[in-house]
Formats: sequence, structure tokens, C-alpha cells
Amino acid sequence: MRVLRLKPHEDRRLRAGHLWIFANEVDVRRNPLTDFSPGEAVTVCDARGASLGSACVNPASLICARLHSRTPCAELDENLLRQRLTAALRLRERLYIAPWYRLCHGEGDFLPGLVVDRYGDHLTVQISTAGMDRRRPEIEAVLREVLKPVSILWDNELPARTLEGLPLGRVVSGPAPEILEVSENSCHFAVPCLTGQKTGWFYDQRQNRAELARYAADAEVLDVFSYAGGFGVTAAASGARSVSFVDSSAQALNFAARNALANAPHCIAHTICGDAFAVMRQLYNEGRRFQIVSVDPPAFIKRRKDAAKGLAAYRKATALAVRLLVPGGVIASSSCSHHLEAQALRTCLTQATAGRKLHARLLFAGGQGPDHPIHAAMPETSYLKCFIAQLAD
Repeated sequence: MRVLRLKPHEDRRLRAGHLWIFANEVDVRRNPLTDFSPGEAVTVCDARGASLGSACVNPASLICARLHSRTPCAELDENLLRQRLTAALRLRERLYIAPWYRLCHGEGDFLPGLVVDRYGDHLTVQISTAGMDRRRPEIEAVLREVLKPVSILWDNELPARTLEGLPLGRVVSGPAPEILEVSENSCHFAVPCLTGQKTGWFYDQRQNRAELARYAADAEVLDVFSYAGGFGVTAAASGARSVSFVDSSAQALNFAARNALANAPHCIAHTICGDAFAVMRQLYNEGRRFQIVSVDPPAFIKRRKDAAKGLAAYRKATALAVRLLVPGGVIASSSCSHHLEAQALRTCLTQATAGRKLHARLLFAGGQGPDHPIHAAMPETSYLKCFIAQLAD
């Protein structure tokens, strides 16, 4: 295994536990990045030659290497993949009774670039790095050995793959179902497999949905950016009187309505297809008000340079949502932008309530569920924020 040597003083972050190496940290005079092939395993050393661990290299990427072991000369082979995926499985089996969860969450499970979501006997896999892409046959072999899935969807329509110089596309191994069945919080959801958002379902909000549902009894609920109805359906199953789902995808709303009927036939369900900001303004102008509003948008800040524009979008969404709440109403405000600090989202909430001369009583501050583990040394792996608050005058 060849050596990737760093510049002087560029080893501190790795010694503190981080897994990423950036191209400007490499001593390219001693070992030019262009000498390595995409996905090649290397031993990473500091400027004095002391080993920092083993990584896979991609000379075409800004993050040019990602550690997969603290041991030198450790190949990312079937044995290591089996060890890490088995450990990930054991953790999930301690957390959940049924096999619906994120099985592998990249760096959080010490397998950078690999995401695996489990839906019973179906798996959806995303590979975002050259190192993992080069080892796809080994990954599939281990997944089939450990989990024995009926089908695997390799969902590689990821912007991150473009940054790694990898092709985009979706490939199915086995008879993948058109519709995935998801069991969560005593509810049963149907979601599209091949045409759904991300990997089909957003397991990361599981705990936050359950927390919001505690306030749902006899409530009128507005679920904005609803997708297939995760927040709204969970609230409906917990006794909500009515739920209105808002999304720009007609397909997503069809699934939301279907899920509401299946889990809470007593609840009145409405779907509104359109731009969420425009719909919230329209509802306000019509005099509609709700006891619960959930706002769970896609990432408004995908790159650091979009921070100002994205923050403005979060402020606007939160302000519109707050206007739609009755006194004493409850709001769930979420963000999956890892570039947005939790305090910034909380400030959006306090500014929106102060603008209406109201107080916000913070009831819950949540994040991603434990099947999306955060690497303790990598703030980048902590991305989801969810604040649940009650308005008071």
C-alpha cells in the first residue's frame, strides 16, 4: 500500500478524530495526487512519516481522501466491510424491533461514502465516493451475506458523485418493489421505491414525528413540505381531527392521502399541490388557522456560499408558518442543511414569534435519529435540526 504524506501541521484534525483529508493538506511535491488512481487505498502519514491510518484516495475531489481505519495498511476489503456492517446491524437491532431503518450512515458508521436504508427485505444503497464505488461488488457480497435481501436498489443519482467524477444512474439488483412499505411509530406508510425522494423515506425524522404527535389530539394540522405525510399521518394516527398536506409533488401527495386513510380513517385529510410559500400565504389570506404546523423543507443551503439566501428562505418559511397558528398552537420547524447552525434555525423561530408580539415556549429540540449516528469528531455529520415550540401571548 502506497503512502499519502501530509504537509507539516496538517495532521491535527485527523489526530483529533476527523476522517477527511483535503487536497491542500497533501504534500504534493513528495507524492503528487495525480500519481494515485481514484479509489486506491493508501496509508496516510504525517510530515515526519508517522502513520495516521488508512484511507481511499480520489485525486479529482476536494476531499481527496477519507480514512476508513486508524491502522496502517488496512484494506477496505470484504473483511472490514463485514465487520463494520455487522456492527451497524447490531446497533440497529438494539434500537428497533422491526427491520425498517438506516442500516449504514457513512462516516457515522465509519464507512465514508456508503449509505444503506433497509425496508424489510429490500435495500436502497447510495455510494458517493470513488473508494466505495470501486468496492461495490464487495459491498453487495457482504450485504447479501449479512442481510439476505430480495432486492437492492443502487440509487446513485447523487450530486456528490459528480464532485467525485463518478457516473450517475440507478441500477436494480433483484425484483425491487414499486412501492415500499415502511413501519414507523406504530404507523404503516407506503412510499415509492424507484421514483421517490432520496432513498424513498426519511428515517431521520422518526423521533421528531413521534414527539410532535404528542400534541395532536383533536388538532387541525398543517404538514408543509409533507412528502408522503410523515409528520401529518403520525399526528392523524394520534388523534388529529384533520390534516392538510402541502407539497409541490402530486405523487407525494397521493401517497400522503393514501397513508392518512390507511392509518387514520377517522381523520379528514386534504392535499394542496403547489409552492409551499405561496400556499401558506393563500391559507393565511383565506383565514385558515391550525393548532399544529410542521415545516420540513428540503435543504435550502446545499453549499456554504448559499448560506445567506438559504437562511432568508428559512426565515420566510418560519414566519409564514407562525402566522397560521392559533394562540397556544404548536410549530415543528426542521432543517436538514448541515451548513445551518441549530441556533440560527432557533433564531428564525424566535424572530417570527417576536414579530407577532408572541412568545415561543420551546418544548423539544431534536435532531437525526440514532440510526443516523453522528461522528463525534465531525460536526459535518450532524445535519438535522428540529425545534418544537408552543406560541403564547
